[in-house]
Amino acid sequence: MRQIKSIVIAGLLLTFPMFVGAQTTVKISEPEDEVIISKHIYGHFSEHLGRCIYDGLYVGQESAIPNQDGVRSDIIDALIDLKIPNLRWPGGCFADTYHWKDGVGPREDRPTMVNRWWGGVTEDNSFGTHDFLNLCETLGAEPYLAANVGSSSVQEFTEYVEYVLHKGGSPMAEWRKEHGREKPWAVKYWGVGNEMWGCGGNMTAEHYANVYRQYATFMTDWTNSDGLFRIASGANVDDYHWTEVLMRDIPKSLIEGVALHSYSFVEWNEKGSSVDYSEEQYFSTMKTALMMDELIVNHTAIMDKYDPENEIALVVDEWGGWYEVMEGTNPGFLYQQNTMRDAMIAGTTLNIFNNHADRVKMANLAQTVNVLQAVVLTEGEKMLLTPTYHVMKMYNVHQDATLLPVSFDGPTYEFEGESLPAISASASKNKDGEVHVSLVNIDAHKSHTVNLSVEQFGAKNLTGTILSSKDLQDHNSFESPEMIAPKELKSIKVKKGVVEIELPPFSVLVLKAE
Repeated sequence: MRQIKSIVIAGLLLTFPMFVGAQTTVKISEPEDEVIISKHIYGHFSEHLGRCIYDGLYVGQESAIPNQDGVRSDIIDALIDLKIPNLRWPGGCFADTYHWKDGVGPREDRPTMVNRWWGGVTEDNSFGTHDFLNLCETLGAEPYLAANVGSSSVQEFTEYVEYVLHKGGSPMAEWRKEHGREKPWAVKYWGVGNEMWGCGGNMTAEHYANVYRQYATFMTDWTNSDGLFRIASGANVDDYHWTEVLMRDIPKSLIEGVALHSYSFVEWNEKGSSVDYSEEQYFSTMKTALMMDELIVNHTAIMDKYDPENEIALVVDEWGGWYEVMEGTNPGFLYQQNTMRDAMIAGTTLNIFNNHADRVKMANLAQTVNVLQAVVLTEGEKMLLTPTYHVMKMYNVHQDATLLPVSFDGPTYEFEGESLPAISASASKNKDGEVHVSLVNIDAHKSHTVNLSVEQFGAKNLTGTILSSKDLQDHNSFESPEMIAPKELKSIKVKKGVVEIELPPFSVLVLKAE
């Protein structure tokens, strides 16, 4: 990766002047083959990390903050409005040090542990499996359990499956009933370890493939009529050898998904501020974000060799922006702000996932509350929604809709002799015949005019929602929690079946055609 000098401008929000760019014509076509954009692409991730669970999602039943069984009511309402389709838990790196039996039964009897990965804090296991799975039921979201392989055993792993899924008569099912849950939970998605190339055990791909085969063999489904969805711990960014080995060495009868992790940042060892960043840092971050398309293309090409029938999903179960923690916060808690840069990451990444929905069947933004590219931030009783939240809510119209191919020759965003595509787009048609088009302009300076032909869809009623702001570094704070919020697009020009829209710099727009 090219080395880029870090420029940190403390206490200064840069204002980028707006210039008018070129016109772009976006063509939307009817698909030759129907591809459904799985709602699970819009999944989320909550790890026992910093203030994601404790002092974030979970405040306890005795808290003065309104809650449902200890989980903040305002966060529950926000996630329901977001139409969150699935939630991954308990990690992350934490997953491969987590022993699930420590988190069930009376809270006063649960042992403590030290969270060695994230801040060295003491974990009291007060938020455990019952709390998480009951929360998913409240949210109407599918649970995605990342289970321990790195420091566990096949027996502990399979007893977890039995505890969660068996109806009754087995030792683990009866133990679950003793803890107050009569019926099993219908948990379909199971991660067989996490980042086994790193914090999950520093394994080679060849070794992990054999370990995976062993664990997956003993996983038995007791509840779901269509079976378990077992997800192998996949590659780190462009480790194509890892994907090659898993696809080659794991029988298709034992696997339903292969994971991929990729984060967006300035430089791995020089991530820069989440608020006071320069245009150079912004450009570099967007460069890594847009690499997601290349990663998916290349990993998919490997998967196609071994799975031409497209039966195994690519699951991008960790993605998002990663910067330095906010000043004065615990370095191991990964708390950062969320600006219009993060809205750009979210919009372009979701467009990439939508356009590769034939292979990408699930993804999980990291992370839900108070960690990395969060959709919700909290401070005591206060809560705010981030620009990323608003983008994901705007985009949830694509969930389970039919992908419509888009094509265009767009302008570029130029910076110091380098260029990136300025415009990103994806489109879909839902079961009611509504067409939705999501557009992003990442250019820090120029607005761009987009001409969009909708005549072939017989659209008569056009509406739009836009997310934009004056400065790229703008963000919602607890003093101004609604500084950035979606607004109705007031100017939609239609002439001879062509819609003309002006996209301001660093903006996200979703157009609906009925």
